[in-house]
Amino acid sequence: MITLLRSVAFSLAFYTGSLFFVLAALLWGKVVPSAVLPIAAGWSRYHRRCARWLLGQKVQIVGDLPIGPYLYIAKHESMFETIDIITLFNRPVIAAKRELFDLPLWGAVARNYGLIPIERAAGASAMRTLRSAAQAALAQGRPLCIFPEGTRVPHGEAPPLRAGFAGLYSLLGLPVVPIAIDSGRVSPRGKFLKRSGIITYKVGEIVPAGLDRREAERRVHAAINALNPPSALIQ
Repeated sequence: MITLLRSVAFSLAFYTGSLFFVLAALLWGKVVPSAVLPIAAGWSRYHRRCARWLLGQKVQIVGDLPIGPYLYIAKHESMFETIDIITLFNRPVIAAKRELFDLPLWGAVARNYGLIPIERAAGASAMRTLRSAAQAALAQGRPLCIFPEGTRVPHGEAPPLRAGFAGLYSLLGLPVVPIAIDSGRVSPRGKFLKRSGIITYKVGEIVPAGLDRREAERRVHAAINALNPPSALIQ
């Protein structure tokens, strides 16, 4: 019953508050486009506070998160990190599936913020678009973050990385910072009920640029699944 009440309170507070932030971003964004970035950051912090005080979810970071010209690759288990990553980094540019940009109101804000739409079926053209947007983000000093699994996966599962990671790794020539996340333990994908607990970001060892595709994928896959059972990893 407590879990249900917490989840209801979170949904009411977060989604009502989100409407305020989205409308503020739409209105201010037309007058001062740069205002979208701090508004988005405020929205992310609001989400973390709602999760902390209404759901009882705390965040901990294990390891040092380096800041610089890196490609940040993160595990994706729930909606939590999709929003919280804006608090984790300073003005990050995030690659997201194209369908999200069609959502009313939110889609327009996402474009103004600088999120990169990924058309999964576009193949080589999608990679060119991603590379161009990634280079523009890096030129502005904004960190580039990608969820290489392509969608949220249940905690404990470790699907292969999508081909887009290897292509971007090769094209950009950047070292990779892999980040494991276990948010799915307390906020399972597609579930209304969210439990209290600790959500961990575990920063893995930096994967240097220039490795062959198989080795780079092996290292990144192992690192982002470091909080999963060992049996889930690809050998």
